[in-house]
Amino acid sequence: MGEKMNKILVLYATQSGNAFDAAERIGREAERRGCPYAVLSVDDYDPKSLGSEDIVIFVVSTTGQGDAPDSLKSFWRFLLQSSLRNDWLKGVNYAVFGLGDSGYQKYNFVAKKLDNRLSKLGAKAIIERGLGDDQHPSGYEGALDPWLSALWNVVYELSPSLFPNGLKLDYNDISFIDQPKVEVVYHDVVEESYSTTKTLEMQIEWTRTMSPGKFSAKTKPECFLKMKKNSPLSRPGSGKDVCHLEFEAVSSSIEYEVGDVIEVLPSQDPAAVDAFIKCCELDPEAYITVLPRQKDHYFNGQSRSAYKIPVKLKTFVALAMDVASASPRRYFFEVMSYFASAEHEKERLRDFVSPEGRDDLYQYNQKEGRTVLEVLEDFPSVRMPFEWLVQLVPPLKTRAFSIASSNSAHPNEVHLTVSVVSWMTPYKRKRFGLCSTWLANLDPQHDTLIPAWFRKGLLPPPPPSLPLILIGPGTGCAPFRGFVEERALQGKSGLIAPILFFFGCRNEADDFLYRDFWYSHSQTGGVLSEEKGGGFYVAFSRDQPQKVYVQHKIREQGAKVWSLLAQGASIYVAGSAEKMPADVLQAFEEIISKESGFPREEAGRWLRAFERAGRYHVEAWS
Repeated sequence: MGEKMNKILVLYATQSGNAFDAAERIGREAERRGCPYAVLSVDDYDPKSLGSEDIVIFVVSTTGQGDAPDSLKSFWRFLLQSSLRNDWLKGVNYAVFGLGDSGYQKYNFVAKKLDNRLSKLGAKAIIERGLGDDQHPSGYEGALDPWLSALWNVVYELSPSLFPNGLKLDYNDISFIDQPKVEVVYHDVVEESYSTTKTLEMQIEWTRTMSPGKFSAKTKPECFLKMKKNSPLSRPGSGKDVCHLEFEAVSSSIEYEVGDVIEVLPSQDPAAVDAFIKCCELDPEAYITVLPRQKDHYFNGQSRSAYKIPVKLKTFVALAMDVASASPRRYFFEVMSYFASAEHEKERLRDFVSPEGRDDLYQYNQKEGRTVLEVLEDFPSVRMPFEWLVQLVPPLKTRAFSIASSNSAHPNEVHLTVSVVSWMTPYKRKRFGLCSTWLANLDPQHDTLIPAWFRKGLLPPPPPSLPLILIGPGTGCAPFRGFVEERALQGKSGLIAPILFFFGCRNEADDFLYRDFWYSHSQTGGVLSEEKGGGFYVAFSRDQPQKVYVQHKIREQGAKVWSLLAQGASIYVAGSAEKMPADVLQAFEEIISKESGFPREEAGRWLRAFERAGRYHVEAWS
């Protein structure tokens, strides 16, 4: 007989939304079994209360090079306090499910660290941690499905009284679909103040405040930008489409430091928005407010009373719902199955959300990159109420870019290095990234307003006296363009430390980004010049039979690298997260081992200590 417990608490830390979806699924399965539960983002939970919980299920993602999502950082700092005793969490039962990608070196690093720390603080793991893998044929759900099945069995053994409806679930039972979490209120008579044209800033703030999606940026844009220059960096027809974009602030000044990141809210294709509205038989001109259905429920930290300013339905869809670039989640298909009137469509949708159909859904949806609009057009008999669409369509998110300029060198401007994202699906359909395509196609002659937010990146701005070793292949060079601009400016009024910069691309003729800029600063007296103790080294990977990458150029300059490290240099790495950061780290290990005489293992420990001391920084993206 298990002991009696009050509820299950599900805490999630998400970056892209997958951990949120997994946590919500755990909550739904608890609800269908009649089990009391709560689902919270970890940054909405007071960690001091953790010791009084019965069962806590953590769902956490790992980003970049083993980094924790932003929402987890404060909670993690609390857990690391030395004042916490080893028995602080005694009596707390917990489980951890991680979401990661085994293609990265630090696969599910955050979940593993959290599991170890909870155990050290006296909590009891009731099941071995689950590790979701984006590389699995079914994505993270390939591990989540069997892990959840085992979890519920364990929790039931611990406390059968939590499950008045038992363990078995019937996904075809329509009674499982409860009311949506949001309520859409239509305003028949629009007051004069509502019918006037609102500024874009207010529209963005209101729509994003009303959206149930959690946003990484604040709802209100920090500023608006206008494009002043759009020039290609790669050779047309080379297979790479990279451009240099320059923006100026409109109506307000901007401040940022080198190494900072800008988040941009892209515009959706108006034709796609119109097609979605028509497909769902909605009135684009209707004025709406979106409210949390529960009075004690909060969206984006706002209470229900905050949602009183109506916006046009079409505006809400365009600014808050990603209808034409994001793929819907599994639960979207489950809810669709209840609203499909054609029996063959209902049957296919139910197959998709069954355990047996999981792989088929992954191939149809995520692997093929189906959009919400495409899915709804594939199942024309589905008529989902707008409330469900508001809740389940992925929110339109900002996209982050490393800033490629120095604010000191270009006051009130921000420069970006943008690679237009495109890929071929398994069914040979070419897809394009929403934001990169939109930005690259903007015309500086048109006054398009671009909503933007600024935030700190993972590359802290270095003081002028700090020697630097920079590694930035491809668009990874973007932040270092700002570093070099700033140091060149600092050199006009004082002493500056040298910079070694390693750049890499495929071909000298095709994608040597900012060639003239780097060469101008590597000539006599420049901040990258050998005369000043620095250097600029390029790896053209495909200009010779043998592939040459940045790590090869780093090894070639091993003595110079070691000399600069001995002078107190910091290392900065930016670019593709796939293999490059691990290959670069290995190159530094070899250099340190060779130049110092340390064994490789000792060199590795030296580098890890270097990282902990804040002298090895990596900003990588997939």
